[in-house]
Amino acid sequence: MTFSKPNRSAATVSSTRVDPAPVSGICVTCLDGCEGPCEIGRSALKGREMIYPQPFGLTTSGSEKDYPIDFSHFNIQGTCVGAVGVEADPDVATFPAVDCTTAVGADGSIKLDFPVFTGAVGSTEIARINWEEMAVGAAISGVIVVAGENICGMDPQAEFKNGRIAKSPEMERRIEAFNKWYDGKGGIIIQANVEDTKLRVPEYVIEKLGIEIFELKWGQGAKDIGGEVKLPTLERALQLKDRGYIVLPDPTNPAAQEAFKAGGITEFERHSRLGMVEEESFHKAVEHLRSVGAKYVTLKTGAYRPADLARAIKYSSDAKIDLLTIDGAGGGTGMSPWRMMNEWGIPTVELECLAYQMCERLAAKGAYIPPLAIAGGLSLEDHIFKAIALAAPYVKAICLGRSIMAAAMVGKTHGKMMAEKMELEGEDIADGYVKLFAVGAELKERFGSDFASIPAGAIGFYSYVDRLRQGLQQFMAGARKFALKYLERDDLVALTREAADISGIPYVMDSDKEEIDRILG
Repeated sequence: MTFSKPNRSAATVSSTRVDPAPVSGICVTCLDGCEGPCEIGRSALKGREMIYPQPFGLTTSGSEKDYPIDFSHFNIQGTCVGAVGVEADPDVATFPAVDCTTAVGADGSIKLDFPVFTGAVGSTEIARINWEEMAVGAAISGVIVVAGENICGMDPQAEFKNGRIAKSPEMERRIEAFNKWYDGKGGIIIQANVEDTKLRVPEYVIEKLGIEIFELKWGQGAKDIGGEVKLPTLERALQLKDRGYIVLPDPTNPAAQEAFKAGGITEFERHSRLGMVEEESFHKAVEHLRSVGAKYVTLKTGAYRPADLARAIKYSSDAKIDLLTIDGAGGGTGMSPWRMMNEWGIPTVELECLAYQMCERLAAKGAYIPPLAIAGGLSLEDHIFKAIALAAPYVKAICLGRSIMAAAMVGKTHGKMMAEKMELEGEDIADGYVKLFAVGAELKERFGSDFASIPAGAIGFYSYVDRLRQGLQQFMAGARKFALKYLERDDLVALTREAADISGIPYVMDSDKEEIDRILG
């Protein structure tokens, strides 16, 4: 069987005329005279534009490859005996009593009200237009929001001096949006890639804008090249090329300019450079960030080969990194080559299992193990439970990229409709939000007159996290674990032999064998 669906996808707005051959994805009868609705056919007209999900700026996209092992191959164990973390009393051990708070940082001083944070909300258009919803949502939910790479370099109004960023209104906007609503839990992380480092973004945001948590980026799960965006105008393409980015096709080329003006191409691509990881330079970068005032330094790595995962864990251990995010293949993003998103990298389950094995080896030597976060195709409370338990006790949080943004975007969309309705009826928007959102009355009581100023998308974000919290509390109560720190690998069971072999989690028919023998004699 094939795990992939080549040559047609909703992501690339392509389809086949008849049923496709499973391996190639080409119609079993490719007809001369067909207009070519498939990826190959559309590539004949639009070429490299067909590499990416469409339409850019309005969508996020996630891999549709059906990997042979995923989190559905594990189930959560439940028990009817006892309670861990609270008194084993039915009036005490209720599911609302489950503690879902967590902490990251080498000293555990970054407190989160719930063990999730956003994916990197960077320089793509969909990230820019939804930033306020994401930032405010994270602040009022007590979780972390990550501002991704290239924000300063992409800012049309940015000011530079001697090749360094001197002022970025867009970065200032992003930080201010979070800080306005920040209430002591969670935080904002600023991320940097090769271009950001060249532009001295770390120094700018730490020294001038007061950022405490800074993240070095090695990669992500959706692609193993630098970040990219599409540019709708020749002027924008020229501006970013002048700032040092790779822009394709070359906007200074007369042929490219002619093609754009004629409509043969409708956009340019901005690409970031590949990072080159070296142990010595990594440690120097961490030391430098701390020397300029970063209170916490974190690292994000992607679905690279296992040896690179070992490097990430070992270097992070040696440098006392405050959080290591490991992003597996199978997730999504705002902009990545579509086939790459499906066909590269180590899937999330396998990557996490490898990470657990590596952490165990280092822990056996007495080494510091940084708090881990897992990302890559996760969205609901069962995913959170399983991803924390699968590599317990090392995983402290889960990175939710597309799912949190989806909640924010839906909240924003319905908020706009409600605002229009309230305006027509001459009513206050705060009353409309109370009608629209299940958490509306709760937030109105909490924020009082400021409630009406909360972006509707941020309320959607908060509502989604609220749902995740109760769902996770229910799963944990069923496992009789009343705080996240009590979750362990024994709380999972593998449904297939292959999942058991990969993870070391007992196969369902082998689970609890020793205890069964003690019970039955």
